[in-house]
Amino acid sequence: MGKIIAIAFTIIITSFYFFPFEFVFLPEVNTKMAMAGFGLVLLLMKLARQREPKINRDFFQLALWATGVSLAGLLSVVYNNTHDYTYATYLVSMLVWCSGAYMLVSLIRWVHGKVSVVVVCNYLITVCVLQCFLALLIDNSPAFKQLVDQVVLGVSFTDMEMLRKLGRLYGIGASLDVAGCRFAAILVMIAFIMMRIAEQANRKILGVYLIAFLVITLIGNMMSRSTTVGMILALLYVAYESRFYILSFSKSSRRLLGWLIVGLAVLLPIVIYKYHTDTNFYGNIRFAFEGFFSLAEKGTWEVHSNEILKNMYVFPDNLKTWIIGDGYFDNPYYKEPYYTGLNWKGYYQETDVGYLRFIFYFGVIGLLLFCIFIIRIGQNCMSRFTGYKKFFLMLIMLNFIIWLKVSTDIFLVFAPFLMIRKEENEDYERLYLTDV
Repeated sequence: MGKIIAIAFTIIITSFYFFPFEFVFLPEVNTKMAMAGFGLVLLLMKLARQREPKINRDFFQLALWATGVSLAGLLSVVYNNTHDYTYATYLVSMLVWCSGAYMLVSLIRWVHGKVSVVVVCNYLITVCVLQCFLALLIDNSPAFKQLVDQVVLGVSFTDMEMLRKLGRLYGIGASLDVAGCRFAAILVMIAFIMMRIAEQANRKILGVYLIAFLVITLIGNMMSRSTTVGMILALLYVAYESRFYILSFSKSSRRLLGWLIVGLAVLLPIVIYKYHTDTNFYGNIRFAFEGFFSLAEKGTWEVHSNEILKNMYVFPDNLKTWIIGDGYFDNPYYKEPYYTGLNWKGYYQETDVGYLRFIFYFGVIGLLLFCIFIIRIGQNCMSRFTGYKKFFLMLIMLNFIIWLKVSTDIFLVFAPFLMIRKEENEDYERLYLTDV
């Protein structure tokens, strides 16, 4: 019983890390910052017990690249005489995420004795599934929705009033692209693990992962269509690994395909029934898969947000901006972006495209440093966990694809894995590989 309570508590803490939020009664201090504080205390206690404290060389190098990103932002801010330090303080943001991740991994290690890549993945997957069900509960229970709105403040660029205006599903700290990009990373994670364990005989575990994949794909897209990016990347990976493109199926691939057929056979009738009988579900499902409905009904792929995105590709008109940027990430004339019903307004230079917002902020110099930073993180994880190279490579790809749409990075997904020792992961998998 005690172990179950400990695991449940760890799931909650994982959600605090992965989907941070502020309590209404404690504004300006979100759960990520609180975890970072505890993580820093734990780290200092660990260093104090060591006779000769050592600085991890790989982590130090990553911190240097993050410093480069911050300096590029600072240069732009100082040269342009602005006061927008959004990415001039990126090193601090990195350290806060890492400190929070250190606290999370330390807790998982305390609960399970050891920690591994798969164990961390399992907690992140569980949290995302629970957030999906929370979103449905909030949407269908006015009393629960009122409770959440009165106690929790979201962390996305828009507030609860904007979420209500848009009519989007949201969880606790999970909304819009904040949720969508993280759901996308988790779908890639699930696809990798499913292919990895499909060769084993434990079919029940494979079925659990597949259910998680279907739940996040369905409900995650209702919350944010950025989830689709992860879904497509995950399916492409499964098709490649299973050699689906040459119609040559291994035993493990046939097992996975069988589970997929069973899952869809169970899920589709439920979705079709809800589609025709539930007005809210009807609207949510059409929003989630608007492009697919458009393709089926009109023969063309049309998504309203994609049309908006096309108008956001606005490029700098001078060399200075291209090189070091204008020093503005947020629009100095608007506190928050706003939705007109037809388009988003209020972004600096009227663009929310990730690559362009970075260029307008700290130019191509800053963008290149940021890209190198993300790549170096992935390389660090791939060299540490050689059996997961394709997984971390897909995360890098996902980050750069997401920047075509929105300016958010997925460093927080990498951070917990940076806290796991290579030897610790190998020891755990040697003992518990069949219990993935």
